[in-house]
Amino acid sequence: QCRFVFPDNLLGISWVDSSWIPILNNGSVLDYFSERSNPFYDRTCNNEVVKMQRMTLDHLNQMVGVEYILLHAQEPILFIIRKQQRQSPTQVLPLADYYIIAGVIYQAPDLGSVINSRVLTAVHGIQSAFEEAMSYCRYHPSKGYWWHFKDQEEREKTKPKTKKKEEPSSIFQRQRVDALLLDLRQKFPPRFVQQKPGEKPIPVDQIKKEPEPAPEAVKQEEKETVKNAQSAGAKGPPEKRMRLQ
Repeated sequence: QCRFVFPDNLLGISWVDSSWIPILNNGSVLDYFSERSNPFYDRTCNNEVVKMQRMTLDHLNQMVGVEYILLHAQEPILFIIRKQQRQSPTQVLPLADYYIIAGVIYQAPDLGSVINSRVLTAVHGIQSAFEEAMSYCRYHPSKGYWWHFKDQEEREKTKPKTKKKEEPSSIFQRQRVDALLLDLRQKFPPRFVQQKPGEKPIPVDQIKKEPEPAPEAVKQEEKETVKNAQSAGAKGPPEKRMRLQ
């Protein structure tokens, strides 16, 4: 029985021996993987015991401990080797997988390492996005918060300045505005009046009002105008004289 010790993280390294690449096949790939310089190979495994005793790989099923098997092969480019803990002839526990592509050996990452890497990548991207967004944020007590983008300033400089066309107001708009102004003037009458331009405004209370004519004088004036109209109608229009030629 072999004692298995978990090695350090080997996900960031690879190993290759160029002399084996031309002869790699299903029968030689395990011998290639068991090279002494391969950091992924555990020399305390059952494969090493079988190799030293010159037995076949079929005896691995009768042993207990760590072993390496060829899990998948796609000659001559891809081979997958599994490291597993054998507990009985019918029960094994997978420990790690290794894939060989064009002679280069890599360790396949486990699910925890993949999730950890993806989460770290996502968090780094989100943090970078927040930092970049905060660099464009501006604040002033009188204005508040706003965004200041350099690209927007360059676009505004390059864009030609176009004057907005002022559309004339319609009759409906003018009438409505006049009605609203008249309503406001009646509700809130002016307290000061400027009689002539340039003069100082005078309070409305200080303006002298013209005395209104007495009602009797108004009635007498109306009677005189009626009499004059009647006399002019009785006389008739003046006669026309004939012109001598």
